[in-house]
Amino acid sequence: MNKKNDAQRARACRDHMYSADLASQSLGIEVTVDEPGRASATMTITESMLNGQRLCHGGFIFALADSAFAFACNGYDDVTVAGGATIDFLRPGRLGDELTATAVERQRGRRNGVYDVAVQNQDGKDVALFRGKSVATGQRMLGNDA
Repeated sequence: MNKKNDAQRARACRDHMYSADLASQSLGIEVTVDEPGRASATMTITESMLNGQRLCHGGFIFALADSAFAFACNGYDDVTVAGGATIDFLRPGRLGDELTATAVERQRGRRNGVYDVAVQNQDGKDVALFRGKSVATGQRMLGNDA
């Protein structure tokens, strides 16, 4: 395949996944995929995402990073799931902040991959760093339409 076909396939996988991703949709997460192995996801922190200190609950930041990770590793039309993930919180998210999680593939083998995700606020400051490990299932997402 060439780069144009790879990009088209990655966007088709994104559209297919997002249509069924009620979790990302319910959090207002928007996802962009331009090529396999890379994705970005954005989310605005709302009142319902605040914890007892009126900061963004870490679970929502994790969910944003996890969504970017999922779309990055599923752009190859091979259904891929998380095998593990870690996150380091660097600064708090606050009400109204727009967070962007950018996922980059670091390594991808036949069945496993490693992806780094940087979560930044609207000022370009790091909020969290996430590392996800993927496991490919060997099943096609798009069927024969790819």
